[in-house]
Amino acid sequence: MDGAPATQQMCYRHPDREANVRCTRCDRPVCPECMVSASVGFQCPQCVQQGHQGSRAPRTAFGGRVVSHDAVVTKSLIAVNVVVWLLALSLGDHFVMDLELVGRGVDYSGQLVGVAEGPDQWYRLLTAMFLHQAVAHIALNMLSLWWLGPALETALGRVRFLTLYLLAGLGGSAASFMLADANQASLGASGAIFGLLGGLGVVVHKLGGDTRPIIIVLVLNLAITFAFSGIDWRAHIGGLVMGGLVAAGMVYAPRQRRTQVQVLTCVGAVLLIVVMVWVGTVRITG
Repeated sequence: MDGAPATQQMCYRHPDREANVRCTRCDRPVCPECMVSASVGFQCPQCVQQGHQGSRAPRTAFGGRVVSHDAVVTKSLIAVNVVVWLLALSLGDHFVMDLELVGRGVDYSGQLVGVAEGPDQWYRLLTAMFLHQAVAHIALNMLSLWWLGPALETALGRVRFLTLYLLAGLGGSAASFMLADANQASLGASGAIFGLLGGLGVVVHKLGGDTRPIIIVLVLNLAITFAFSGIDWRAHIGGLVMGGLVAAGMVYAPRQRRTQVQVLTCVGAVLLIVVMVWVGTVRITG
């Protein structure tokens, strides 16, 4: 007869999270976020820190350095987004027009601008990721980043997490540029956020966790994306796909060649972004 188990293990560091694995050193149950790859099985962060004092820095299950749960990269990304938003509010439309993503358009001085105008305009693929205007837009994106970021930052390590965020955002920008009308402006961190959502699904699946809540959130967000005409669905889909691909390359890399595979994954992502920019440029300029 099907039914829930009589007792459910909960993580000793996160009492609200289910734990399907025990630390091989202290035998305490740990959730996917707290699992650190060891020579045999997984250990909890506390045992890893105790066991590696005076030796090489401990690593997460995916090769990143084990860090404290301060989510410093997540907080820094939120801070940058908020600062840029405040600058946009104070400096006005000229500031926004200088940073937003656009294929080809005319700025406030009558000059042609946009990614299609050449490499000196490619910076817009990056700056648009940190640019918001509406309060609801930045509020929803930053709440999503705060929800997704800390778990991924802990699981991947700071450098890999930041790399995932940036590549997902750039992938979303490149997809928007490649597919949208030339003069259609786009801005916001949504592409990167969708990339983190896709990346979290990959990480949880790799660790044997329950991906159903992530799938539900993803479906709801995609429904919202296509329900309103003002939302740049291209950036959302591009970020989601890029985030999922980069995360897969990071977490499924064989341990013996993990660093090489992860680096090659990121290089491949950059090349794919360049190809999308080239395709978009040819489409717009003929």
